[in-house]
Amino acid sequence: MRNVRDRLLLIAGLALACPTPSFAQAGQPATLSFVRTVRLVGADSNTDDGHLGIVEGPDVDATFTKPQISGTIAPARVLAAHVPRPPASAFASEAVFGFNGLTHRDQRLAPTGVATGINLSLTPPDQGLAVGAGVVVEAVNNAVAVYNATTKARLGVWALSFLFGVAPTLDLATGASGPFLSDPRVYYDWETGHFFLTEVTLGEVPATGAFDGTSGVFIAVSQTNDPTGTWNVYRLDTTSDGTAVFGTCPCFGDQPLIGADANGFYITTNAFSISARTFRGAQVYAVAKSALLGGGGTITGRHFAPVLQAPDTVAYTIQPATVPPGGTWATNTEYFMSALDPNNSLDDRLTVWALKGTNNLATATLVSGTVTTEVYGLPPAIQQRPGPTPLLDLLANGPSIFVDGSLFKNHLELIESNDDRMQQVVYAAGQLWTALTTVVKPPNGPVRTGAAWFAVTPTLTANAVTGVVGKQGYVSVNQNSVAFPSIAVNAQGKGAIGVSIIGQGLFPSTAYARVDAVNGAGPLVLAGVGAAPLDDFSGYAPFGFRAARWGDYSAATVDENGEVWVANEFVPNAPRTVLTNWGTFVSKVTP
Repeated sequence: MRNVRDRLLLIAGLALACPTPSFAQAGQPATLSFVRTVRLVGADSNTDDGHLGIVEGPDVDATFTKPQISGTIAPARVLAAHVPRPPASAFASEAVFGFNGLTHRDQRLAPTGVATGINLSLTPPDQGLAVGAGVVVEAVNNAVAVYNATTKARLGVWALSFLFGVAPTLDLATGASGPFLSDPRVYYDWETGHFFLTEVTLGEVPATGAFDGTSGVFIAVSQTNDPTGTWNVYRLDTTSDGTAVFGTCPCFGDQPLIGADANGFYITTNAFSISARTFRGAQVYAVAKSALLGGGGTITGRHFAPVLQAPDTVAYTIQPATVPPGGTWATNTEYFMSALDPNNSLDDRLTVWALKGTNNLATATLVSGTVTTEVYGLPPAIQQRPGPTPLLDLLANGPSIFVDGSLFKNHLELIESNDDRMQQVVYAAGQLWTALTTVVKPPNGPVRTGAAWFAVTPTLTANAVTGVVGKQGYVSVNQNSVAFPSIAVNAQGKGAIGVSIIGQGLFPSTAYARVDAVNGAGPLVLAGVGAAPLDDFSGYAPFGFRAARWGDYSAATVDENGEVWVANEFVPNAPRTVLTNWGTFVSKVTP
């Protein structure tokens, strides 16, 4: 049986001494190599092979945060002084148009294109979502599925290793390991009618599964508006990211984020050393959209780094903006946003970035400015409602099949809420809309996890960008936690915030709240109602962990009709694997 892979404990060097801040970056060339053309033919999950190998995605919670949980069932110990104290969000009941998306079992058994190739049990579920041309495309970890947007029927599911043309995670016949894949994102470019899908990759030594010191970001672009058809695949090499300022690499680009304007497609990453696990700074890449749509050959883009400096800290998690169908592109400008909380405590600022001159990426420049906002801060871990936990029972009653027959005492898992980094950004109706996870103190009960959201109006001048908050607020619930918000807004400035909602009286579920610039966030609507506690290997002692991983991010988007689609993690009443039971729920919201 394959051994448990070491976690990527990425301890961020946010306190590193840095050069004098540079608020205008001109960039340098970056090359994308063409990999292959592939057609996604109809496929669905294989039968279970019973393999118990596991792998965990890069631990972004450990990356930027300090320990904030006690390791017991007691609430996380976070001081309530100065923590935001919003009123509790109301609940509303309505008919929900939605369906179960990809589950852990789906991604574990997604066809790899190799008869003896399998995917290992990968957690947490990081989601990408795009809707257009009558279909829904959802990517989670190492799998992608396509659904009919009207009937909800699943049209196929594939391992992303197959799409990218690399070896499967594990070949049962040879024992060889394929590349590590994680953190997918999906985008539908409504103006050109193409889907874009990205994912981070780290090379591995086939014989041992150890990282081989190479890394990149795969970029797949559909040739038409049919995602079940043919795709062109490119690879951006990120092995040397961060070398010039922060020291030696090889490095990798954690959690690639994507956006687009009328001219370009944009990818940002957090660069980390593969061996030393130290933060190497945020990276920004810009590629002409027309070049990616052309297919074949190598493409030259722009790489903005190092060092991207925000007030008080090296910049991290810079989220590019997208524009909803029918929206107005900012003229030759791509906007980005990032959070500011260098001390992992509380802050009341955001950074707005603007890439100016995107009609000629060879000479485009990146500028930034600071916006004063409501307070947000590092969230605590999340308690959940007790219920059936087959994996916990298996570990408690041994002999354990995982660690030399030893018995372990484990309690019901806490769930990690990660940190208060920026989630996705939308530029709509002249405003930048975004949200993040934050600590909150609801009117009743102890400190919990909630969501903070913002609508910021940017102003671009000759050499700078500034902004002012037009509307902002919180989503929080008494005695429960709200986490990993995703926000999408249509061209009319009306949208929705999708969240996971978890608490001692509620199994992990999904919910959404409508939002606009006049009324703010409305009541929460429960969408995917959880059926059991999270029972995931990442939260139990035999695997060396303290709290279970939850999705590092969720997803939201808008279709051509102005409808908002949100996808969040929950625990469904659906077939599971031995090692975990998470799933996703996709909802359509009329704003």
